Amino acid sequence: MRAVTEAALFEAFGGIRGMVETVLPGLLFVTIYTINKDLHASAIAALALALVLVAARLVLKGTVKHAFSGVFGVAFGVVFAMMTGNAKDFYLPGMLYTLGLAVAYIATTLAGVPLIGLMLGPVFKENLSWRTRNPGRKKAYAKASWAWGLILLAKCAILFPLYWWADTTELGWVLVALKIPPFLLAVYLTWIFLAKAPPPIDVFAEMEAEEQAEKERKARAAESQ
Repeated sequence: MRAVTEAALFEAFGGIRGMVETVLPGLLFVTIYTINKDLHASAIAALALALVLVAARLVLKGTVKHAFSGVFGVAFGVVFAMMTGNAKDFYLPGMLYTLGLAVAYIATTLAGVPLIGLMLGPVFKENLSWRTRNPGRKKAYAKASWAWGLILLAKCAILFPLYWWADTTELGWVLVALKIPPFLLAVYLTWIFLAKAPPPIDVFAEMEAEEQAEKERKARAAESQ
């Protein structure tokens, strides 16, 4: 079960390649901006790299959802920065997204439908069965969602003051440094909680079994006539 949980988490969150793809455009932006303070060159280079990463996924016939999300994030950052002329605004959409995601994790958990469960339920082929039929997994999903929400809030507590007080390069390097470690911590805690939880209820297997049983009943009924 631990191996299955690990594989599902890698599938849901993009694995090592997905993490690298989320870091590289921002890393390129802050590197170029640190060297020449050219907003346009930095923004265009970051967007071009994000597009190259998507193209590579398409050529290799890999999953593109994480790469596409990276492109949209970079594109929004480029638009914000170009509109305001402030290089720090390249990072603002991503920071606001992180804050909104943190609130979503906490709010959905308080509402009894933890976001991690909504995300991972289809991956584990259990859909929403954990809500009413598997209280142990619901509790694990709640713990994991709390972990994600609080970790992301802590990240925001560091980044937003820097957005106001630090310069672009300082904010950029701190943001790059905080890209992967909090994510890995949240994924690790999610893995711990789910590995100790009851196994998922495979609702797809149940439906297939019911369909097969119905076919057998019909076949027996036809034979008896």
